[in-house]
Amino acid sequence: MLVGRAEDRLLDTLLERCQAQGLLRSRGQQRTDSTHVLAPIRVLNRLERVGETLRAALNELAGEAPEWLQSIAPLEWYERYSQRIEDTRLPRDQSKRDAYAQTVGEDGFALLDALDDDHAPEELRDLPIIDTLRRIWHRHYERSEDEARGDGRVPKGRIRFKDSRELPRAAEAIESPYDVEARFRTKRDTTWTGYMGHVSETCEEETPHLLTHVHTTVASVHEAKCTDEIDQALVNKAIPPRDHFVDAAYISAELLVKSQQDYAMALRGPTRSDPSWQAQEEGAYSLDQFAIDWDHQYVRCPQGKESQSWVERVRPDGHPFIQVRFSSRDCGVCESRALCTRTKPPHARLLKFHPRIQYEALQAAQAWYASAGGATSVCASSGC
Repeated sequence: MLVGRAEDRLLDTLLERCQAQGLLRSRGQQRTDSTHVLAPIRVLNRLERVGETLRAALNELAGEAPEWLQSIAPLEWYERYSQRIEDTRLPRDQSKRDAYAQTVGEDGFALLDALDDDHAPEELRDLPIIDTLRRIWHRHYERSEDEARGDGRVPKGRIRFKDSRELPRAAEAIESPYDVEARFRTKRDTTWTGYMGHVSETCEEETPHLLTHVHTTVASVHEAKCTDEIDQALVNKAIPPRDHFVDAAYISAELLVKSQQDYAMALRGPTRSDPSWQAQEEGAYSLDQFAIDWDHQYVRCPQGKESQSWVERVRPDGHPFIQVRFSSRDCGVCESRALCTRTKPPHARLLKFHPRIQYEALQAAQAWYASAGGATSVCASSGC
């Protein structure tokens, strides 16, 4: 079913029958939540990962072109990579571990150089495991440009096992050569390597709760990146909800507006808290204590002072925002400055917030969730 991309056929057929029986209707209430899915792999540290990747590549090549591999493989490779790396005893001493990482790196580059040679079977270069080997070596090793040597081996000191702090984003890291899509993630107190499953279901009191959609991503994809795709999928199935209950990870100001405008859905649930120190410290002046005059484009602070500038900007990710700055003259003499900003004079308070339609949508969502009706609805949708 997976190969034929038919995994949704049985579910869609069931949903159609449920609709015909009146058990499922559009514009009702649905909820979506996520769960972590473990990849069927062993969790490897960096040293095990590079060693096991090279071993997996050698095993694949041994099946595809045994004679060619035998012609280029040194005898020590048979001893070094004959069994799974995590089943062997890696050196405990750091200097020996560094030497082992260097040796594995040299062996990997030697294999890649041999595959790039004109005498190597061309089809071997296109094997998925060889692409994985190249990607993992590119991530974990640095190679100088003058590394070539007559026998194809990489001289000592020409490559370097990168420090962990030098590695690119963890979301891009291959965790195992046996599942190149699985990713590592930490969410609150849970860490895992694998995927995220986003499950949607109906949640109305008078009808059975029916699973309506499952959306699967690698673990590194944040929930907010999935909200729009899930909404679109429910529309495509002709069962879009009126109220879509989700947790805070699925909600943003932009998504509140998009869900309403594009799908006539109301995202319902808690919004992410303001991370600023002013919002965390009692008595401090957070954004919600400033009065925004959208028509005249200024902001009034809790002390009654008006902002001096109003500029519309765009973040690097393409999302617009508004930036306002207050007068350094007003902020410099303000008796409540310590409650408002920690910048040193002459710097004044700087505010950044969403454009009006998004800001007001976020305020409305927060007000709904804080209301008695909002709390009751969320509790009912979750079955509490």
